[in-house]
Order: sequence, then C-alpha cells, then structure tokens
Amino acid sequence: MTIRECYEAMGSDFDRVLRRLGSEALISKYAVKFLNDPGFTELKSAMQDKRAEDAFRAAHTLMGVCLNLGFDRLHRASTELTEQLRDRISEGADELYRLVEEEYSKTISALSEFSMG
Repeated sequence: MTIRECYEAMGSDFDRVLRRLGSEALISKYAVKFLNDPGFTELKSAMQDKRAEDAFRAAHTLMGVCLNLGFDRLHRASTELTEQLRDRISEGADELYRLVEEEYSKTISALSEFSMG
C-alpha cells in the first residue's frame, strides 16, 4: 500500500495534504508517527472515567493532530466531540465518542497496513 492509498482508505484528500506538506516522504514520516500517539488512549480513558475536562483536552488535541495530518474523517469526528465537550460536560457525548473510536480504528488500520508494506 502506498501513502496515497493509505489516505484513500482513510477517506482523506491526499492531494490537499501533499500540496500543504510538499512531499510524500514527509507525509509518510509524520503519518506513521500517529501510530504511537497517545492522544486517543488518553481520550478513551477520560471518557470511561467521565473526566470531562480531560476528555475535552484529549479530543481537542486529537482534532488538531488530525487536521495537521489531513486525516479528514477522524478530524471531523473529533471536532464534533470537542464541541460537545466544550462546556466540560461529558453527558451526551457517548455517541460522538463512538464515532471517533470508529474513525480512529479505520485510520490506525490503514496506517498499520501502510507501515508494514
């Protein structure tokens, strides 16, 4: 799998990221680093423990990382969750968290396949 195919599998606009970052090598380097990013684990823990402040911070960080890397679907999902948690109240955020979890899983799957190839 190429990095372009990886982005396509994630539902992201590779050409937009390429125009912004300038090279496939740079995109590949930073995209693969996401596999070890602790952001989602922090979000998951905060959501499970109903720590709304920590969940907001983790969702906001995840949103920014995804924006920078061009992970479009995960960015949209984490943006919605961030907005839901903006008032630091986690009630009602479970469905949006499940959407983030689903998109995160798809993203990690595509990145893992790319990094092994």
